[in-house]
Amino acid sequence: MKTAERTLSQIEAEIAQVQNELSDVHGTQTEVYARIVGYYRAVRNWNKGKADEFKHRKMFTLEASNRFDGAMPEKLVAQAKETVKAETTAAAGEIASYDIFVRKTCPNCPPVKAYMANINLTGNMIDVDTKEGLSEAALKGVFAAPTVIVYNAEHKEIARGHNVEELTAIFEPAVALA
Repeated sequence: MKTAERTLSQIEAEIAQVQNELSDVHGTQTEVYARIVGYYRAVRNWNKGKADEFKHRKMFTLEASNRFDGAMPEKLVAQAKETVKAETTAAAGEIASYDIFVRKTCPNCPPVKAYMANINLTGNMIDVDTKEGLSEAALKGVFAAPTVIVYNAEHKEIARGHNVEELTAIFEPAVALA
């Protein structure tokens, strides 16, 4: 089967036609779901107060973040992995103590507590449900439970972990980096 050859002007005319069609595209209304009081629900079904709250929310975007330098997310992930490898390798053998920030109702805290119970180091368990614990968490920049902050002999922070996998990378770097 022989295909007809097109001239440059015919191709440009086709491109102009497609661009014209694209400028007149009309979609349908998008259904937006967001978390409200513990579960997801269509925003259009929210009561007036919650809907107004939703309008004032600020959505996080990587580009708007003050830490974004224009690098592609893959590059950022690779840099983070290299940083973790370097920090955990440097921290191996220097670890002297730790603080673990937990909550009573935290579903992720029990496995981290169990892991840390098997680590032969001096440590403090800080309950962020208390006023004192919350103040200490704020002072140290802890935004989630569980968080384990690892210190060297001079009580300088050398690593942080939020789950068993991250803690394994900190306390068992030869196994985690293999």
